[in-house]
Amino acid sequence: MKVLLATEKPFAPQAVKEIKGIIETAGYTFAVIEKYTHKSELIKALEDVEALIIRSDKIDKEVIDHAPQLKVIVRAGAGYDNVDLNAATQRDICVMNTPGQNANAVAELVLGLIIFMQRNQFDGTSGHELKRKRLGLYAFGNVAKMVAKIARGFEMSVQTYSPSLTHDDLRKEGEYGVLSVYSVEELFETSDILSLHMPLLKETRECVNYALLSRLPEEALLVNTARKEVIKEADLIRIMDERPGFRFITDIQPDNHALFKEKFGNRYFSTPKKSGAQTFEANINAGLAAAKQIVDFFHTGTTRFRVN
Repeated sequence: MKVLLATEKPFAPQAVKEIKGIIETAGYTFAVIEKYTHKSELIKALEDVEALIIRSDKIDKEVIDHAPQLKVIVRAGAGYDNVDLNAATQRDICVMNTPGQNANAVAELVLGLIIFMQRNQFDGTSGHELKRKRLGLYAFGNVAKMVAKIARGFEMSVQTYSPSLTHDDLRKEGEYGVLSVYSVEELFETSDILSLHMPLLKETRECVNYALLSRLPEEALLVNTARKEVIKEADLIRIMDERPGFRFITDIQPDNHALFKEKFGNRYFSTPKKSGAQTFEANINAGLAAAKQIVDFFHTGTTRFRVN
């Protein structure tokens, strides 16, 4: 049994060492390909592999078709839109993610981004405090729950809307101190700061459009640490054109990054690359979870976090 760790963006050396230990202790062969620059390198490495651990690496139909022995793919992280689920399902390949392992890292980033913008990117001018500001969380998964807990420490008012959870479900989340609103429209209308936390699905692609954005207050702050595709960029540019106080911050550079930067100055900021899970701790947590899920898959048939 051969397990491949394939990462364009490598794990921390300590994480790789511990992943290797889990795999080899289970009696499997462990291999690594890091910082590869072309798909052909990944395809060649997959020729005799039965299990694959990835991060944001793109696993499309071509890659899957060139991995004849592959049985399981684990995405070390929450999002999995970089894997062609249909192609994997056609081959009866199990695809899993590792939800929750990066949640605290992303949540801390969200609050850091919010503070950065509330203080005008620390340009020396007077900004705003977080206390008593209304924070809206669009979706309420692992990351949003951690954001809520941290935000409550700043004495923010936290509310959420999640199409996948009922109000009874949300009422059970009392430890997070959140208010459940009855529609996404209400969420936008009553949030000073709106943070996006939905996965990229057919239903969520460009779901944040002009109709919703126009419901936010005039000087609202939109925060995106989810996926860039959940926002309709043309509509966001339009609303920022219309409202000189509207601000946007993200850790995923939009397609129109240069235009945002040129037109909106310090009302806009994007990190150079996706940064939510870029902590030493999250790096290790997600990698070890992926390794353990592969061992459990082959030992006991466990597919708890299967996404296809």
